[in-house]
Amino acid sequence: MIHRLVFENLKHRPVRTLLSVIAIGVEVTLILTLVGLSRGVLGDMAARSRGTGADILIRPPESSGFTFSYTMPEKIVNVVRAQPHVAMATGTFVKYIDSFSSITGIHLEEFNAMSGGLKLIKGRLFQDPDDLVVDEVFAQQHHLKPGSTIDFGHAWRVSGIVEQGKLSRTFTDIARAQELYSAHDLVSTIYVKLDDPANTRAVIGAFQKQLPTYKVDSIEDFVSLFSTNSVPYIEAFTKVVIGVAVLIGFLVVCLSMYTAVLERTREIGILKALGASPAYIVGILMRETVLLALVGTAVGILMTYGTRALMATFAASMPQEIVPDWYLTVTGIALAGSVVGALYPGLRAARQDAIEALAYD
Repeated sequence: MIHRLVFENLKHRPVRTLLSVIAIGVEVTLILTLVGLSRGVLGDMAARSRGTGADILIRPPESSGFTFSYTMPEKIVNVVRAQPHVAMATGTFVKYIDSFSSITGIHLEEFNAMSGGLKLIKGRLFQDPDDLVVDEVFAQQHHLKPGSTIDFGHAWRVSGIVEQGKLSRTFTDIARAQELYSAHDLVSTIYVKLDDPANTRAVIGAFQKQLPTYKVDSIEDFVSLFSTNSVPYIEAFTKVVIGVAVLIGFLVVCLSMYTAVLERTREIGILKALGASPAYIVGILMRETVLLALVGTAVGILMTYGTRALMATFAASMPQEIVPDWYLTVTGIALAGSVVGALYPGLRAARQDAIEALAYD
């Protein structure tokens, strides 16, 4: 009986029910999209680092997190190559254009030998001084094709488009990048491939003794930095967004249930006149709230597939993951915000006098 009453109450007011479900769905989508974007972007960066084929990377002393500077003398590459168990080593040059874009200078033959090679989709690899090779994601986002020009403080000509997954989204000749950005004979990172990955720890120890001021990490240690827990501002931002999302859910449900109580004053009076207890009245509203929260959560989860498609279309360089391990968490968040939002309207309904409620017009 009570379950049928709950369904009929929601069905009787379809617009308010739909708006409540959508609002809770937006709350859920907001949380899942942010978490999915954080994981997707960091996971993509980690995959591209592994795509170099290297076992070890060496960075300048002032490098922080997973950012690079170009202050390391390129002659150190020869020192690295001379070490036991080093099969090959190559230096790269990274110039940041803005927060999301950079140009990576490479020794093409060395990089191809280490990584397995840049795989062309269209055009050709760089040959002329101002040639730039971009990956398929970068080309899609910036609507580029072979022959296009892109301005990164310098007019670069796109000579080719390659498959994604190899270190960077843009490549040019390292000598040209060093010349253009006044960094002659300097590199940002040295990537090292060993004769046997089992020797990684021993070689790292040798490098740390020989290059004590430089940062030496295995690729796996380095990519472990690419997690939301290792990036404080992402974790803090996620908490802020969750707080805002919970506030949205709280306000929407509170307003919806408060309006429902006002509209159903006579109905509540009839129920109380028939012997319904305050707990029974509150229980009806809480069941409605829980149902709204569960349906809204399901809608929100489905909407994350839509946001992922939109990101893939309009911001391809920021991939969004689907995060099913967060479904229970986000369901709990939606339920908590909704139930708290329904408490005041529910208690107000429970305290109504039956005679006054029956006389309400």
